[in-house]
Amino acid sequence: MKLIKTTEAVGHVLCHDLTQIIKGVTKDAAFRKGHIVTEEDIPVLLSMGKDHLYIWEKTEGMLHENEAAELLYGICKNDHITPSEVKEGKIELIAAEDGLLKIDTQRLQAINSLGEMMIATRHSNFPVRKGDKVAGTRIIPLIISKEKMDQAIALAGDQPLMDILPYTHKKAGVVTTGNEVFHGRIQDTFGPVIFDKLKEYNVEILGQTICDDNPEHISKAINDFIEAGADLICCTGGMSVDPDDTTPSAIKASGADIVSYGAPVLPGAMFLLAYHHKNHVPILGLPGCVMYAKRTIFDLVLPRIMADETLTQDDLAALGHGGLCLSCPVCTFPNCGFGK
Repeated sequence: MKLIKTTEAVGHVLCHDLTQIIKGVTKDAAFRKGHIVTEEDIPVLLSMGKDHLYIWEKTEGMLHENEAAELLYGICKNDHITPSEVKEGKIELIAAEDGLLKIDTQRLQAINSLGEMMIATRHSNFPVRKGDKVAGTRIIPLIISKEKMDQAIALAGDQPLMDILPYTHKKAGVVTTGNEVFHGRIQDTFGPVIFDKLKEYNVEILGQTICDDNPEHISKAINDFIEAGADLICCTGGMSVDPDDTTPSAIKASGADIVSYGAPVLPGAMFLLAYHHKNHVPILGLPGCVMYAKRTIFDLVLPRIMADETLTQDDLAALGHGGLCLSCPVCTFPNCGFGK
């Protein structure tokens, strides 16, 4: 770069964007990098407080901020993410479809630790919608050495730093347990909550079976839905440790492998996750808190199930850090710390 007087800049090429701020009207680049300054530009530049300008002098081994931002975007990009226009040395990454955002946090930290560059993202496992902003990239100085950018590319490796796993279409069966509901002593208020949650992800609901506390009946209801083509089973009721709460044992007896009975999340400690032997269908045992709390373990697990992730006990254990919902008067989930 070379610094010259604005009044002497006609014919020279700007090496960075120049932002014009008019309160309440605009904050945008009045002149873009690469613009050739004309005589008519001089009064505008002076009114923006630009008595001097940096013009571009290409130096071997050095990259302009826009070129570097493109390289950082290349580290992140994949088929499910699109870039914004390069603006003031920044590129924003936009979700191209609904899905689950996945970030390789170790590689992200390694690249950000190089200095003079940055990639800022949303949290990993964040549910996003098409058009959502998921990350932004830029370098800190106006120019950076190619050698340093090569280091970042080497640290990133062959795989994109982030991905969006698209949600898949699923068919779900809901099994509601409890003698009190089965015999009509109380009205089922759990099922409607589950239906609403599933509809957020366009799940096709095959139906709801209401069972008494007989574990054989619960197991049969689970297997009937699987035979009918269910890709997901949600079981409600009977998830505590009381002797007459038989849903966990019925899930196991249906032919499922229990991943975990219990999760370090509040609300949701009594959550159960299992996978059925047939087609590896996930079975979720949902505790009573899902019925009355705004957001629970169900909201953390469901997006990952919809993205066809196979969750492990370690995945559930990791939810303990950030697994405390504060039950805020105004819920802003997922734009909050719950599950992060």
